[in-house]
Amino acid sequence: MIFLTVGTQFPFDRLIRAVDRIVEEGVISETVFAQIGERSYRPCNFESVACLEKGAFDDYVRRASKMIGHAGMGTITGALRDRKPLLVMPRLKRYHEVVNDHQLVIAKKYSELGHILAAYDTGDLPEAVLRLEDFVPKERIATPNTVSHRIRRFLDGMQD
Repeated sequence: MIFLTVGTQFPFDRLIRAVDRIVEEGVISETVFAQIGERSYRPCNFESVACLEKGAFDDYVRRASKMIGHAGMGTITGALRDRKPLLVMPRLKRYHEVVNDHQLVIAKKYSELGHILAAYDTGDLPEAVLRLEDFVPKERIATPNTVSHRIRRFLDGMQD
C-alpha cells in the first residue's frame, strides 16, 4: 500500500489530482490510501480521509510499502523514522499552497542527501513514482550535539 499524505494545514489539491490521474492511467497499480485534509477535490481512484489521528497516521506509515507526500518535515521525518521510501512534491508559493518556498529548499536538500525522492512538478510525478519502486532511502543519523553547537555559536554571535 502507498500512503499519500499532504498534511492538514494548507490545501494541496495539485498533488492529490496528479496522483489520482496516474493511478487512473495505471502508472500506480498498488493500492493507495490518502490523508488529504479538508479539500475541495476528492480522488476517484483511491480511498481517502480528511484527517487521521496520530496513532492511525503512524500505523499507516508503518504499514505502507512506500509513501508520497508534500515536503513537510513531519512527513519526511516519519518516513525516515520507519525507513519508508518517500517521494515528495513540494508545495509552492506561486500556487498559493504555502506562504514561501521553504518546502522546495527542504525537498532539494533531503533529496541531495539521498533520504527522499523529489518531483518538482506534476509532469515529473509519473517517472518519479517509477523510481520510487526501487528507491532505498539513505539512513539519516541525527547529530543533536552538532545542532546545539551551531545554535550556541549563533546565539553567542548575537551578543557581540
